[in-house]
Amino acid sequence: MSWTRIRELVRKEFIQLLRDRNYRLILFVAPLIQMLVFGYVVNYDIKNIRVAVVDHSRTAESRKLVDAFSGSLIFTITHRLPDERALEDLLLRGRVDMGIKVAPDFAALIRKGQTAFVQIIADGSMSNMAALRMAYTSSVLERFNSQTLRELYPQTLRYGRIDARVRTWYNPNIESRYFFVPGIVAFVIMLISLLLTSIAIIREKEAGTMEQLIVTPLKSYELICGKTIPYIIISLVQLAAVIAAAVFWFEIPLAGSVLLLFFAACLFLLSTLGIGLFISTISATQQQAMMTTFFFILPFFMLSGFVFPIDNMPAVVQWLTYLNPLRYFLVILRGVFLKGVGMDILWPQFVFLAILGGVVFAGAIARFKKRLD
Repeated sequence: MSWTRIRELVRKEFIQLLRDRNYRLILFVAPLIQMLVFGYVVNYDIKNIRVAVVDHSRTAESRKLVDAFSGSLIFTITHRLPDERALEDLLLRGRVDMGIKVAPDFAALIRKGQTAFVQIIADGSMSNMAALRMAYTSSVLERFNSQTLRELYPQTLRYGRIDARVRTWYNPNIESRYFFVPGIVAFVIMLISLLLTSIAIIREKEAGTMEQLIVTPLKSYELICGKTIPYIIISLVQLAAVIAAAVFWFEIPLAGSVLLLFFAACLFLLSTLGIGLFISTISATQQQAMMTTFFFILPFFMLSGFVFPIDNMPAVVQWLTYLNPLRYFLVILRGVFLKGVGMDILWPQFVFLAILGGVVFAGAIARFKKRLD
């Protein structure tokens, strides 16, 4: 192996990339833009639930109930309506997210010590958001039952009670960005490394320089090294940039080792670069390579646990996720970022990532050498 030839090929690859304005944008601007856009857009935190109220009781008790919702930081009372028809119209037009209907006998039943019913009508067209809204609604109603009614009707309790003090580790405020931003780091690295590697060989073919490289003294493995090393370096630089954005811009805590993150990224890149090389051997044009790349990215994304919990998937699909390197990389990223764990905890993910990366990269090299021969 001649390291001089590999070094010159790496130098040639960098020159080709950096002299093209479009590639410069992909290399340096696109990852940060993706990080910022996804970091702000992908968010399940609910902060402004628009509520319309139909209060047929109009008593101190019903006003206290409405105040319990408006006093929270999540609900905003936008409309006070005379009847249900107006509420239905607002829900149909999407001007409110949910409605509260208080019956005329609400206060009378409470004063008698009986159960008073409140009807909560939520827009269920977006099921995930509706479930979160109903969960917040339940918490407000529980607080109303335990605190507000005691203020209205003080009484001596002759029985014990449970005082549950809940603490959430690793994400004290249950902020969704703590979950999503580390996943976006992995997604950006996967997207850029796959895309650039898949079109690297095709670019040589379209420019007519692939034949010139083949007739040079370069060995096939030297050509492969020269073509992949630049993208490993570029991906690691991009990883450093998006980690910096995650920590300093989105204020995601980095509790673990940065070196462990980069080691995991190198193992992950074995898989992505291998798949990129494989795509370059089956594609005839850069457009075809890009389309094939997105064909691989979508299953990786869907089967990684990034958005949809793997435990909720059918058993057969769960088995397929074991072949997805992004699954293991995400566990490592969140473990290092949020929990600060090390190799003693994450070693199974590192082992699977290394095995997958080695098999995929070796297979891609074998096919690439066959095409060269």
